[in-house]
Amino acid sequence: EAVVMAREAGPGDQRLVAYYTVETADAGAESLRAHLAAKLPDYMVPAAYVRLEALPLTANGKLDRKALPAPEGDAYSTRGYEAPQGEVESRLAEIWAEVLKLERVGRHDNFFSLGGHSLLAVTLIERMRRSGFRVDVRTLFATPTIAALSAMAETAAVEVPPNRIPFECQAITPDMLPLLEVSEQEIERIVSTVPGGAANVQDIYPLAPLQEGILFHHLMGGEGDPYLLALQLRFDSRARLDSYVRALQAVVERHDILRTAVLWEGVRQPVQVVWRRAALAMQEVELDGMTEAAEQLQAQFDPRHFRIDVRQAPLLRLYAAREGGNGRWVMTMLLHHLCGDHTTLEMMQAEVQAQLLGDTEALAAPLPFRNLVAQARLGVSQAEHEAFFRRMLGDIEEPSAPFGLLDVQSDGCGIEQAHLLLESELAGAVRASARRLGVSAASVCHLAWAQVLARVSGRADVVFGTVLFGRMQGGESADRVMGLFINTLPVRIRVGGESAAAAVEHTHRLLADLLRHEHASLALAQRCSRVAAPAPLFSALLNYRHTAQGRSAEARRAWEGIEVLGGEERTNYPVTLSVEDFGEAFGLTAQTPEWVGPRRVCEFMQAALVSLVTALETGAATPVRALEVLPPAERAQVLYEWNSTQVEFPGGACLHELFEQQVERTPEATALVFEGRSLGYGELNARANRLAHY
Repeated sequence: EAVVMAREAGPGDQRLVAYYTVETADAGAESLRAHLAAKLPDYMVPAAYVRLEALPLTANGKLDRKALPAPEGDAYSTRGYEAPQGEVESRLAEIWAEVLKLERVGRHDNFFSLGGHSLLAVTLIERMRRSGFRVDVRTLFATPTIAALSAMAETAAVEVPPNRIPFECQAITPDMLPLLEVSEQEIERIVSTVPGGAANVQDIYPLAPLQEGILFHHLMGGEGDPYLLALQLRFDSRARLDSYVRALQAVVERHDILRTAVLWEGVRQPVQVVWRRAALAMQEVELDGMTEAAEQLQAQFDPRHFRIDVRQAPLLRLYAAREGGNGRWVMTMLLHHLCGDHTTLEMMQAEVQAQLLGDTEALAAPLPFRNLVAQARLGVSQAEHEAFFRRMLGDIEEPSAPFGLLDVQSDGCGIEQAHLLLESELAGAVRASARRLGVSAASVCHLAWAQVLARVSGRADVVFGTVLFGRMQGGESADRVMGLFINTLPVRIRVGGESAAAAVEHTHRLLADLLRHEHASLALAQRCSRVAAPAPLFSALLNYRHTAQGRSAEARRAWEGIEVLGGEERTNYPVTLSVEDFGEAFGLTAQTPEWVGPRRVCEFMQAALVSLVTALETGAATPVRALEVLPPAERAQVLYEWNSTQVEFPGGACLHELFEQQVERTPEATALVFEGRSLGYGELNARANRLAHY
């Protein structure tokens, strides 16, 4: 008898476990796995095998799943296990087994085949660092086995110069700021903006690369700010609201980045100033009672038309209003991306939870954000960054513009958002394909996104922005530091004649190389191409990120009486796709102009993943450029509906005739009406590009 079920091996990490009984010869994990692997797709093969004398039953004679024991010992099977050799390999294997929650790891086992991914890589690198191993993240991704890694497990660490501003300092001098070139006059200008003067200044240092880019868009923006994160909460009482605000203030007091202001006036380069004390103020708002409180509050403080002064810490603002006469309150929290990313927000909520539960002793000591700035400034040299991006982008002469969109300096207005949860079978197939090739699931998704962009931009060679985690080389304990670690950098993928497997492996190597440069400036990367400013190098973004799901019973107790009503994150890019890795499932979130349709973009990505993993599973040699990206309904529309639609155009041509005639692309030549509305050049060009591929 046998039963297979999914069991949680860690937060967000589920694996298939097989339980079985046999009457004759013993069957070990290795032999069972080999037998099943020959008959089943990779994602259906259990990771662990537990032999039982009998399957546990309930009083009704049904299988008692709760009584099935957790796998341990040699239940987990690894392919071709070979014991580590020497002290270094043995210690590395112990660390890997601990992080991956496995009984053992062989010297030739692949990190990604064992279920590793980028988030676990951060934990792994930190654990290796604490044990005295210095490993460049690129090395881990390029040589993800114990045997290969052991020979390279040491690199020089960046020495972060200490903060030299003493407590209660009355006068700050340039020698106290080792990360910054600044004059005494500039220091005076900076200090004059801080309440309490020099005594309230904890540190001053430059901006990290992505902070520089975000500040640029903040200053270029008009009414709104695309990098202002909005989160809305409802509280069942004023007392509950006040306790949340007190807990949040305690978090602000612990972390320097939450007490940071950004200044650029009167200084040679923008700086961030850490205040020693920064009070978190909550503004109470009077509403008119005509519509729901949450709706009014959201409209009043919508980042599409509302901004905050980033020169005043904390870069966190609270606005609350009473909800009718029921005693409930609604609060909108605005957090500027200059001081935090998605991971920071999750860390903040975890610490608020600890404060609400009175469990603050379990919190790790806070670490300064300045370590990241030092890593970015003193780590990989600008010359090395430039050499890498020149090799990647040196012959790129035109921007990659999906749907003809090139505006990357907007404030996010007119952008719509849509979500799509991938079917569990497809999610499992993506992970299985990645494990089989020894690559990350993120690599598979990057190639699929490149397939989509190639079709909607009419280019076989596409450049798009990828959001890098930023904590791979963020210095010691970067996995538990709050702040803006992420960075957006270009990646170039050719969707050509390679097979699916070869293209995925090439993409994985490219991303591994890019990780070494995760703290490079986007402006530097663009200068390495032949695309002249102010034209953008790319206008589409991919954000692959890990997101926790669900809460424990203890967490639910902390959040009792508090309801999350919603939140929104936006960027200045007109086409953005976020792949949410929930540990088992995958979710897609697209943000595009209304006429493009974010739901359609999600469906394009889903179709691209289906065709890609199908090719990977079957071992087909089909060129990547020939794989499908249009879902069936969209393909029928492009091939048949649009191709036979008569439009109001000089000469009265059909769309396919229009594009075949290569009509001169001028504003006058695109006065086209389709389905009762005018089509601009961007949409017309996008439809032309899509038709050209069929």
